[in-house]
Amino acid sequence: MQAAGPVSARHELIEPCAELSIRRQCELTGVSRSGFYYEPVAESEENLALMRRLDEMHMEHPVYGSRRLRALLQREGQEINRKRIGRLLQLMGVETVYPKRSLSQPGEGHRIYPYLLEGLEISGPDQVWCSDITYVPMACGFMYLVAVMDWWSRYVVAWELSNSLDSEFCIRAWTTAVGTGRHPLIANTDQGCQFTSEAYLEAVESVGVDVSMDGRGRWIDNRFIERLWRSVKQEDIYVQDYADGLTAQRG
Repeated sequence: MQAAGPVSARHELIEPCAELSIRRQCELTGVSRSGFYYEPVAESEENLALMRRLDEMHMEHPVYGSRRLRALLQREGQEINRKRIGRLLQLMGVETVYPKRSLSQPGEGHRIYPYLLEGLEISGPDQVWCSDITYVPMACGFMYLVAVMDWWSRYVVAWELSNSLDSEFCIRAWTTAVGTGRHPLIANTDQGCQFTSEAYLEAVESVGVDVSMDGRGRWIDNRFIERLWRSVKQEDIYVQDYADGLTAQRG
């Protein structure tokens, strides 16, 4: 094995074998061990089909956890263990709807924001906007959808698709929403890491909007946007069965 050619070409010389470890092959080819990575393995077609079915079940029964979802799958003739169901639900970003313990405690390093909607009468548009993320199954893979919705009118002010659960597409959706010239008094979200990131909070507060976050006992506030997700999926996504992100974006 000789260390010759550009780094990308040298990467092609490295492969698992019994005689030489990956570390030794990197030394011989002059490639940094930390700079060599395996290509991530995509989910199998079987798992993608299972993820779609789990998503459909979640839309029908948002309070069902892994035990009850497993029971439903068993009735359909699928023997799936709970650990696999739990891993796929986590990958999908799907969370069972129920009152959780210590929900008001933010993640480590996150700023604490109070819940500002307690006792507030929402009587018109642009008083409160809310945001949430959902999983989008496709024929060949999956993506994530975020929406910014006006609480009073249920109007979707902006939305974005992404292939990863980061905060960037949430920030793009928020920027698009305020780019319409409309501004709410309050922006309410859950305490997901996308909405508690410094970049997202800066984008919200930079236009003079107060941040409100769901705390203990406020899980039911998601009912408005969860109803939106159900309509979007049952009336469009499941019906169209988009092949990829581009066709989903257009659709």
